[in-house]
Amino acid sequence: MRATAPLVAGIVAALALTGCSGGSPGSTATAPSPMRTPTSSPTPSPTPTITAADRAAVARTLAALEREYDATVGVVATDTTTGETVAYNGDRRFGYTSTLKAFAAAQFLRAVHGTDRDERVHWSAADATAAGHSPVTSEHVADGLTVAQLAEAAVRQSDNLALNLVLDRIGGPAGLDRALAELGDRTTEVVHDEPALNTIEPGGTEDTTTPAAFAATLAAVLDGRTLGRSDTALLEHWMSGNATGDTLVRAGAPDGWTVVDKSGGAGGIRNDVARVTRPDGGPIVIAVLTTRNTPDTAYDDALVARSAAAVLDAFDG
Repeated sequence: MRATAPLVAGIVAALALTGCSGGSPGSTATAPSPMRTPTSSPTPSPTPTITAADRAAVARTLAALEREYDATVGVVATDTTTGETVAYNGDRRFGYTSTLKAFAAAQFLRAVHGTDRDERVHWSAADATAAGHSPVTSEHVADGLTVAQLAEAAVRQSDNLALNLVLDRIGGPAGLDRALAELGDRTTEVVHDEPALNTIEPGGTEDTTTPAAFAATLAAVLDGRTLGRSDTALLEHWMSGNATGDTLVRAGAPDGWTVVDKSGGAGGIRNDVARVTRPDGGPIVIAVLTTRNTPDTAYDDALVARSAAAVLDAFDG
């Protein structure tokens, strides 16, 4: 296993100090206009204080869900304004499956600019069949799509061939692995493309991550600085239209909270990574990674939704 770099290590170290709380990138303050002096400071919105009792209640709920579903659950959720974190099996490895597509799209936006995004790519029907779930690319064999359209298809429709073609543009799995390391994530190990990335060898680390690593990396790519404001907004737009996430974190979030996410699943693995925003504007990044313990047992979306609900409830003060 590779060492965890500072971005991920910051969360993990803080968890060790507080039991479950840790830091993550904060928001950028806006200085008052020099043309006038504010007469009073704005009153900040109240933020929930997550107590030890709250964390213990979350842990009991998630442990009960693990028993009910005969599964292993890993969750890390961090309020990126206050740094408050709730974690359960935060450093345990899980196959990431298609949640990786959000980070591949982020790296595409980070590395490819201008007219290069309009490069048109073509493929064969056999390519789409070999990749597995490819609902968009299988319909565009004749005319192809631009690389930007492929990145969007990978996020919105979880199109497998679209991911593979985007990976080709950013240096393959190894290129994405290096890019994540540059962002501080030396935990995630990107080795294969679709569909091989869904096969996780027992005890292996290839094509796996941890909830702590993915929560920290999601916070980084959505912080408005890593990609710049316009590209961050574009990635958020793609994630807000994720067609495969309605029964996951979105289903577990409190009423009135908005969710942008990327889901993934294969066999007994079901995951979702998301940024959840409270009505007061407070953002929370959350990674929910789950796997059934019995081989050949299919995943259940309700496990992810109920796990997310248990954790987000702690922030709903």
